[in-house]
Amino acid sequence: MLGIVISRADTASLRIRDALLSAAEWHEASDTSRPDADGGGTVYRVDGIEMREFAGWHLELERPADAFEDASLLIFASRHSGDTGPLLTAHHTGNFGPAEFGGQPNALSRACPHAHSVVIESLATFAPDGYDVGMECTHHGPTDVGAPSMFVEIGSDEQQWEDTDAAKGVAKAILSLRGVEPDNCEEGRGGTRCRHLVGFGGGHYAQRFERIVRETDWAVGHIAADWGLDAMSEVETDRDVLTHAFEMSNAEYAVLDGANGELRPQLKERGYRVVSETWVRESDGVSLSLINQLEAEIATISDGLRIGEQAQSASEIEPSEWTTVRLPEELLTETVGGDRDRVRAAINAESIAFMTAEGGTRPTGTVVLSAMESYDRIIETLVGVLESMYDTVTRAENTVTVRSERFDPDKASTLGVSEGPAFGKLASGQPVEVRGETIPPAAVQSVEKKTFSLEPETSD
Repeated sequence: MLGIVISRADTASLRIRDALLSAAEWHEASDTSRPDADGGGTVYRVDGIEMREFAGWHLELERPADAFEDASLLIFASRHSGDTGPLLTAHHTGNFGPAEFGGQPNALSRACPHAHSVVIESLATFAPDGYDVGMECTHHGPTDVGAPSMFVEIGSDEQQWEDTDAAKGVAKAILSLRGVEPDNCEEGRGGTRCRHLVGFGGGHYAQRFERIVRETDWAVGHIAADWGLDAMSEVETDRDVLTHAFEMSNAEYAVLDGANGELRPQLKERGYRVVSETWVRESDGVSLSLINQLEAEIATISDGLRIGEQAQSASEIEPSEWTTVRLPEELLTETVGGDRDRVRAAINAESIAFMTAEGGTRPTGTVVLSAMESYDRIIETLVGVLESMYDTVTRAENTVTVRSERFDPDKASTLGVSEGPAFGKLASGQPVEVRGETIPPAAVQSVEKKTFSLEPETSD
């Protein structure tokens, strides 16, 4: 059940309430078991959603989820204050460091990473003209909510808080969360894993983490901006706030933004893995169980492993069922030199995974395949690249031979042709005159002939 928290102290919250009431057919009820100022009084319900009002500011509330009937997700419909202009935003709550604006120091609420990703997308869909959409780092209270939760906000000053169009956009985004789970987890051979990250570093408006949320299937839980990391040591608590961030995000992975390398050993010793944005993008849409198997059997993504398109349908393939081969080295080197992008695209399309160098742009030969038919299709593409590079290409069963006639500058020099425009003419097939003698292009050409194996090489 989706719970919506309205603050009567917050102008924007009241405008969002009005927009919500206009957007659905709510049923009103009266709850006399709680004070009117603490979620009692008039309660609004529609299928799968309950909305209650509180007198105080959102960030000062304690366990507001207790007012709701078994809420699995709680949304604080709120205002955003800042110098950011018209902005719709969403973020999780808690304090890395002192509790200056509600909640407890070095304490975090239970995040709802998957629902947060959904609402960011919905805000982008429903935002009025002139409004930006963004996400923020973790900040302010409450820290003890009683259910997975987040703030969904209108910013950034009185003009926007009173804007009925902005309120309608936020209301539609909140309603899009009906039936949405707080987390995005999957069952695999290694047990249940969630596609959640904890973010460390960067600014208040978490651009790197927003990019991950918008462009991949990964969700982001708590984010400790640079200022939050600096503030953690300002207060002493019994709680390990780094571990707490993962626990309250239901996450095992972290992404670091900026120069925060000192966090790597601290997170590793706590049992969490720091991954790069490249790792996140390579694992997008691919079973985490499969990613872990590939990195264990072949190489890590940081060492050049790249995930191919066939990984999307290979989640249930055991490593013993993979076919790992090396493409013929000389053929690969030649074709990568001729059309690197085409070669990489073919390998990517046909493989579960493949090894690369130069930042993932150059395939190095090792490919993981679901069947050898994929190898044959890769070879067909490589032969096609050769056909664009040479005059004739002759394919036998296990080899391909290429032949071209090319301008030979050494032959031209021997015949007295000087470097410069004359070389250019001969290379383009035009005759030239040297001391009254015509030099035809055929006289300065050499035949280049190479034979390449098409047989796979033994994989390392």
